[in-house]
Amino acid sequence: MTTPQDLRLLRRAIALADEAGAAGNPPFGSLLASDGGVVLAEDRNTTLTDRDITAHPELKLARWAARELTPEVAAGTTMYTSCEPCGMCAAAIRVAGLRRVVFALSGEQLRTIRPDSGRPPVPQDGPALWEEVRAAVAPYYRS
Repeated sequence: MTTPQDLRLLRRAIALADEAGAAGNPPFGSLLASDGGVVLAEDRNTTLTDRDITAHPELKLARWAARELTPEVAAGTTMYTSCEPCGMCAAAIRVAGLRRVVFALSGEQLRTIRPDSGRPPVPQDGPALWEEVRAAVAPYYRS
C-alpha cells in the first residue's frame, strides 16, 4: 500500500526521470530513502551519455547501497523509481538487500508506449557440464 510519503518520493523519482530525458538519456530516475523518508541517494539513467548499457539508475543505486550501507541499514530502505526495475536491476536490488521498491510505471505499461528495439532475442543453450561447474562453484557457498 502506498502512503503519502511514498507518493512524494515517487514524484521526485519522476522528476529525476525528466532530468535524465533532458540530458539526452532514456527518461528514468530513482532514489533510495530511509524508512523515515530521508533521501540517501538518487540517480538518473545515463546509458547514452555514459555509453554504458548498464547505467540504469536502479542498478547504480543498488551498487551504491551494497558498497556504502551496512546490511542492516540497506534492509530498511525503499527504492522509489519511475519505472519497474528490469530483470538486471531487480537482481541487483535483491542482492543489495533493499527492503522495498515503489515504482510509477510498470514494465507492461512501458511496453505499450516504448517502441520495440527490433533486436531479436539471443539464443541460450544450457545447462551443460553440471559436475565440472558444480565443483568450481559449490565450495564458495560452503564457506
